[in-house]
Amino acid sequence: MKKLLIASSIVIVVVLAVSCGGVQRDPGRVYMPDMGYSRAIETYSVTEEQKAEWLKQGIHFSNTPVPGTIKRGELFPFLLAKDKDGDTTNYFASRQVKNPLTTMDTVEAERLYLVNCGICHGPKLDGNGPLYKGGDGPFPAKPATLVGDAKYESMPEGQMFYSVTYGKNKMGSYASQINTKQRWMVIAYIKSKQSAGKAPAAAAAPAAGAAKSDSTAAKK
Repeated sequence: MKKLLIASSIVIVVVLAVSCGGVQRDPGRVYMPDMGYSRAIETYSVTEEQKAEWLKQGIHFSNTPVPGTIKRGELFPFLLAKDKDGDTTNYFASRQVKNPLTTMDTVEAERLYLVNCGICHGPKLDGNGPLYKGGDGPFPAKPATLVGDAKYESMPEGQMFYSVTYGKNKMGSYASQINTKQRWMVIAYIKSKQSAGKAPAAAAAPAAGAAKSDSTAAKK
């Protein structure tokens, strides 16, 4: 009996040593592999060719949201979609969209502008950022002058938001860099600087008028 136990113990040890030795490549069977193992696909890293190949395997994958949907918890949805090439319908419709922010953290808004916009449009919003540098920078064409150019000072905030969200001309989309609220903050900051630039001229006009009135009165 004692010999039988010893023999059995030796057999068990040998079996364990053989089964546990080396690198195990086969994980065995998994009941629900999709729950156990993630495909770990980066949202914007999938090409059209990869999606077509997966479709042949019965895998339906799209890296874009369903049209007309917004993400959960979105407080400031922008419901105008990007225009198709050659169309400007929604770009002009965006003129009617108002900034939904009623208050703004000015310091944070300025930081967001400097980080994301200042490199092109300049810290002073004069279009002279590091990429242009008075014509000596790597970018040959001067970016838009946000303060001092009537075209951009009169541009409605909704149209600015459309441009920042989807891109316009040489400027690409910033939707992946700053969220909806942050985009509205940046636009509010730009509009505040535009208003501040007009304030001195508006204040000087009555003073000049008053001086003229006094002069006329003196002549009489």
